[in-house]
Amino acid sequence: GMLRGKVVYLNIFFSLRIREDGKDSIPEHPYLYETDVEISLIGSSCKSPVENFWNGSSAVYILQKATHNEESNSMEESRTDDAVYASEVLPKESAGGLALSVGRAKQLISLYTMVQNPNMTYLGTSDLDVLPALWARCDGSDPQHTCWVGAEPLRAGNKVTGLNIYMVSCDGPTADKTRFANLEELKTEHKIRHHSSVVTTKGFARYELIAGAAVEDTMAESGSSISVDITWNGVEKILETPPLISAATLNIALESGDPRSPVFHLYRELQFLLALAEGLKMGVTEWPEPSESESALKLVQEFLTDLKKKLDGDCMFGNKNETEKIQCDTAAVDSCIKSIFGERGDLDFTEQLWCKMKSKCVSSYQELIDCFTLVIKSLQRGEIQPWIHQGSSSFLSQLIQQSYHGEMEDVSLSDITPIQMLLEIGLEKMKKDYVSFFIGKSRISLLFQDYFISTSVDLQEQVHHVQKLHHVLEIMVSCTGLLQFRHENLFPLTQICMKYYKENPLNEEHVFQLPIRPALVKKFYQNDNPEVWKVEISSGHGQKEVKTTWQVSTNAPVELGTSNNSGFLLDSTVNGSSEERLYFITMTQCSQVHFT
Repeated sequence: GMLRGKVVYLNIFFSLRIREDGKDSIPEHPYLYETDVEISLIGSSCKSPVENFWNGSSAVYILQKATHNEESNSMEESRTDDAVYASEVLPKESAGGLALSVGRAKQLISLYTMVQNPNMTYLGTSDLDVLPALWARCDGSDPQHTCWVGAEPLRAGNKVTGLNIYMVSCDGPTADKTRFANLEELKTEHKIRHHSSVVTTKGFARYELIAGAAVEDTMAESGSSISVDITWNGVEKILETPPLISAATLNIALESGDPRSPVFHLYRELQFLLALAEGLKMGVTEWPEPSESESALKLVQEFLTDLKKKLDGDCMFGNKNETEKIQCDTAAVDSCIKSIFGERGDLDFTEQLWCKMKSKCVSSYQELIDCFTLVIKSLQRGEIQPWIHQGSSSFLSQLIQQSYHGEMEDVSLSDITPIQMLLEIGLEKMKKDYVSFFIGKSRISLLFQDYFISTSVDLQEQVHHVQKLHHVLEIMVSCTGLLQFRHENLFPLTQICMKYYKENPLNEEHVFQLPIRPALVKKFYQNDNPEVWKVEISSGHGQKEVKTTWQVSTNAPVELGTSNNSGFLLDSTVNGSSEERLYFITMTQCSQVHFT
């Protein structure tokens, strides 16, 4: 009778599974199970609450305490033993869910184990598919402070042969190093628990490099971060600095627009371009008030007068990049960057016109018309014969080419035409700026050039491509300035970014990853405390492999959803001196159940 009851009691897993298979999708809402447990199925592409200590890649069941509201009582009376949607009984924003008692979590894990056991034929469960792993959130009320228990099926083909059972305990935050484990003791405990004579150890450490580069405060606010993940074999002691013979990956997430960046002027120029593109899309012809009192019209007038005097397109294009020879040693890195990202020396007429108009930020739609009217009249009268780059395809460039032969078409500067004309010359100029850096300065191959500077897509899409190029440039600049990267490191990073952006929309939250040699960034972390430091002790092979993991981290690896754990977070934001860094300690132990 009891077991029969338990099968009904566990019907939840089948109904979830059948619903999932039937709809070929993850259920949208959690389900209420019994009166106290909420079950969610989290897809493999979603952020999982257990990803800090479990690296399974498939869907996973998350069990936590159901949070009730007033309506729940009447619902329970009318409810049968079947699973129902929990969405009505849950507040819309469940604060990370609440934790179950450790005893209740272990009970659910053992029922899950029975359901998965193909030998329990009398329960009618033996022909079921392999279910996703299951994790239950715990309240840490036991002596070990257990915060999660989990079970993951071991399979041979589509048959379950056993389960890995995990116990995760969490402690801290603390700066007291005497509470840290001793590596030899961890290894001995593992050997005894798993009856193994040989164990291997693997280390992992993550260091924040942005903090090492002394711009911590502003970067933290902006959501930008640069960190390095390092893994190595043969750990000798807890919290050891990774040896140089390690595998390292640089993680870079960067928001554009830091005012201290040497390419901030380009960022502002891009903002003006985006405002024009938006205006063109919406058909809006209103402008923000200009920041300067001197008008763009006056600048354009002076520019044209200069040209009339010279009537020699080439003599005014001096090279402004005399500073380019500066050596890129650490001391000169800033001025080196400034010279690389300064204005190009070969600006043609349309590009210089763009510079005049955006520097004073054309103050009104009417002023835009006035500027272009001046230019077109000067061209029609043959007062200027400006030089333009070969292959320039903007409407204004076409007019200039016509003017060489004295046969210009009539232009109606109405509606969105002037906005489009300005956007076109700005786009051409900015594309050339980026190409000049990526191909000229860092010798990035022409491989991706066509995609990013293509004129075969519409103007809005071209602007989007330029935004992507700018984001890649900001990443390059940060790595040059903060990490003193040279060409041999910038080149593969640029390739990784460009490849991502050929296939994806602009995303400043994306973390770009570059495999590097630890020696390249060692000076930024060697005297620093890691954000995460972890050792993995393992024995056995294949499905018989078992692991014990011990880690410290500056962030809580678990959202602490219960009231009696709130003390955990006291002081956790006060880092004090680097000696007194506060760490959370997490330990994951594993055991196995074999069905065959």
